Amino acid sequence: MDLGLTGRTFVVTAASSGLGRASAAALVAEGARVVVVARRGAVLADVVDELGTGAPAADGPVAVALTADVADPGTGPAAAALALETFGRLDGALVSVGGPPAGSVRGTTAEQWRSAFDSVFLAALGVSEAVLAAGTAPDLALAWVLSTSVKSPVGGLAASNGLRPGLGLLVKQLADEVGPDGHRVVGLMPGRVDTERVQHLDGLADDPAAARRASEAGIPLRRYGRPEEFGRVAAFVLSPAASYLTGCVVPVEGGALRSL
Repeated sequence: MDLGLTGRTFVVTAASSGLGRASAAALVAEGARVVVVARRGAVLADVVDELGTGAPAADGPVAVALTADVADPGTGPAAAALALETFGRLDGALVSVGGPPAGSVRGTTAEQWRSAFDSVFLAALGVSEAVLAAGTAPDLALAWVLSTSVKSPVGGLAASNGLRPGLGLLVKQLADEVGPDGHRVVGLMPGRVDTERVQHLDGLADDPAAARRASEAGIPLRRYGRPEEFGRVAAFVLSPAASYLTGCVVPVEGGALRSL
């Protein structure tokens, strides 16, 4: 299937590793251009080099980096401006934000809640608004990287459990608001995908290997997902091939969720 991504341009945040990096790679493999955003500038430079090496033959660069914190209100507008300056167009974004620290409800301080709200909730909204404001396509597409905590709490992740469901509902409301203009918004709910973040969470257990085995036992496919598996789903939902998909959250979790 031709996803229709050739020549389109997307902002991809949290792109130095994990789901963001895999999504950027999938987009470029389908002929898109990307502005990759993350705090780790040196790692991001390697990502740009890797994307250029693995991309189909194209005139000019296929990726450009912006070293910035997605929680900074200026990051979204800067990324959108860089897309227009470098590629002359902007068709949407894969909005991934950092995972807040693990913790219990009662053990999470007020300051930690405020920080998580800024870095997860407001960051997602800020980047999305910047892309909607500066986008050049009549069919802009936004994909928010959320979590299965939209549907069911994840043990030990109180801040994520508190914030992701709200963003999940805003996917629906924002889709209502921008749909009449031809734009789409989709949420993605990754489960246990084998990223640095998930490896870190497993590492908090007394026996990380046992924790991983226990998690895998609760997944019908009996394994963690691979970042590239998530990336292919992200590329599809952002593409014109998914032109009638909006206002929904899509699970990418190997069947682990026990709800529809």
